[in-house]
Amino acid sequence: MSDRTLRTRKLIFTALFAAIIYIGIWVLRIPLPAIVGRPFIHFGNPLMILAIIFLGGGWGFVAGAIGLGGFDVLNGYAATSWLTVSEVAVMAIVVTLLVRALNLKNHSGRIVAIGIIAGFTKVVTSYLVGVVEALMVGTSFHVAVGAAFASLLAAVINAVATAVIVPLLYLALHTIFARLLARR
Repeated sequence: MSDRTLRTRKLIFTALFAAIIYIGIWVLRIPLPAIVGRPFIHFGNPLMILAIIFLGGGWGFVAGAIGLGGFDVLNGYAATSWLTVSEVAVMAIVVTLLVRALNLKNHSGRIVAIGIIAGFTKVVTSYLVGVVEALMVGTSFHVAVGAAFASLLAAVINAVATAVIVPLLYLALHTIFARLLARR
């Protein structure tokens, strides 16, 4: 397969993943009370992780940024969409390094570790985003740190969902996806 054909397929799958990520947030969105921000439970994060695993860090980042960032822009979170895109960038770096370090292509059982570490990373990035959001509305730093911590429930629930959903969907789809990308 030529490089141009592979790039075209990756572009198509990037657009598909971006749409699926957006829909994964839009269809199932359960709001949770929080001191900082307007958090909710959704399927966008596990789908973003799968995009990064299947497409690689760069293409996966683009899919996640368009899907998650686009959702923010179109649904009342535009002021903080840059924070969402920043989280996607961190996730793309972390997951790409994990896939390489754990040699995922040869050991699909290691996807569980990637799901757990990605979930934990999401909790950390959500906490940092919470601090920045609190600071953006004029809260003092010490109050922002405490308020962000008190608002982590949605991030923890999303992290657990990521740790469960990513391995299940990866194991179900990795063979099919590899065939679709490699088809001549």
